Amino acid sequence: MSVTTTPPRRQVDQLPDLSPAALSWRRRLANRGMMVLITACLLLAILPLGLVVFEVISRGGGVMSWEFLTADIPRNYRRVGPGMGAAVVGTLMITGMAALLAIPLGVLGAIYLNEYGKNSALARFIRTMADVMTGVPSIVMGLFIYVTWVLTVGEKNGFGGALALACLMLPIVIRSSEEMLRLVPDELRQASAALGARKWRTIVTVVLPSAISGITSGSLLAIARAAGETAPIIVTVGIIFSANVDLFSGGNTTLAAQIYRNASLTFEGAQERAWGAALTLIVIVLLFTIIARVIAARFALKER
Repeated sequence: MSVTTTPPRRQVDQLPDLSPAALSWRRRLANRGMMVLITACLLLAILPLGLVVFEVISRGGGVMSWEFLTADIPRNYRRVGPGMGAAVVGTLMITGMAALLAIPLGVLGAIYLNEYGKNSALARFIRTMADVMTGVPSIVMGLFIYVTWVLTVGEKNGFGGALALACLMLPIVIRSSEEMLRLVPDELRQASAALGARKWRTIVTVVLPSAISGITSGSLLAIARAAGETAPIIVTVGIIFSANVDLFSGGNTTLAAQIYRNASLTFEGAQERAWGAALTLIVIVLLFTIIARVIAARFALKER
């Protein structure tokens, strides 16, 4: 009668010790040194931003009120007191119109580059032009719109400013959206195709929801840049003191333009309005960022 015995478990089942205590003292020293260096660089990068935000809040918070956000801009810059109502309305109208023009066009352009154009000659040409447009100074874009739009219609208006801001936003949206679409795994496209979905349906129901968070972030960067532009607004929009909701008739103004005009003067009232306008602009961009993040999280593929 033979007896079978269970062999002992092999030593290979034991997991290696990956804790920091198992490392040599030289590797632990190098790891801590790099951690300290990276943390110091992070604090150094955050410090200027924190100082700017603190200065704007401390100096702009004193003039902030409902009347400041809704009252007309004083025609006399020496006057002390509110408001910035025309600039708040102009910023929302002009930046919103620029976003409506640039974001859909930029996302569609990115879809063509990543899903259809690939490395064709036309796709490479569009990428090169987008990179070139990213580096074009904003005043050049403002002069271009001034020649092609303002001189054509015969007056400065809000739509001219929206066109100039849209031209500045477009290359940012195209390049950032293309990079986000490129990160979507091809396995998702292949799985959708294996189920019989056409390419356009795969793009709409699989690719775009997978990349919506990154596309939203890129679009927000473009909106933030557009909302803070001054030179093209001064060239194409003009100046007003009361709110104008018609972008196609009459002049307009934005918070960035009012910051420039009031901050360049030495009067106390103008300086206070400039700081208040700066704080208002930061709050508007922050609110847009939060709203866009909520919308992107709602429509992201992983949340379904």
